[in-house]
Amino acid sequence: MIKVSEILRVKGDALYTASPDTPVAQVVDTMALQDIGSLVIMEFGELVGMLTFREIIRHLQANGGSLGTTTIRSIMDDAPVTVSPNTEVNEVRRLMLDKHARYIPVMDGRMLLGVISFYDVAKAVLEAQGFENRMLKAYIRDWPGEQRETEGTL
Repeated sequence: MIKVSEILRVKGDALYTASPDTPVAQVVDTMALQDIGSLVIMEFGELVGMLTFREIIRHLQANGGSLGTTTIRSIMDDAPVTVSPNTEVNEVRRLMLDKHARYIPVMDGRMLLGVISFYDVAKAVLEAQGFENRMLKAYIRDWPGEQRETEGTL
């Protein structure tokens, strides 16, 4: 079974964080320039929240389309669901669906290792299924003790 650590290894080590006191307008620029859908919010080396495009859209809607001078602290998810590197992908999928989370921080104790997205999980599962499919087809093609229909015929 695929584990979160394998997804992180394939994904790479790019990680974007911000302080809770950073203005929302500043992080919107960062998220747009880096083409990312989430930021991990850290304070004094600790995970204190998660900011995704969902929170930003809610903030825009509540403020007539204006970002204003609001800081991340007032709009972030201050209790994000997290997983460990040893969490199996099926558990991650269940958590993402149950908690309606598109992005989940990966923590090893108190240390932030990365963030995995719904896309990252779907890609890993699809690749694993493709590999398994190819292996099964090769096994069936090389089935022991079976003669191919074309063998022995004239």
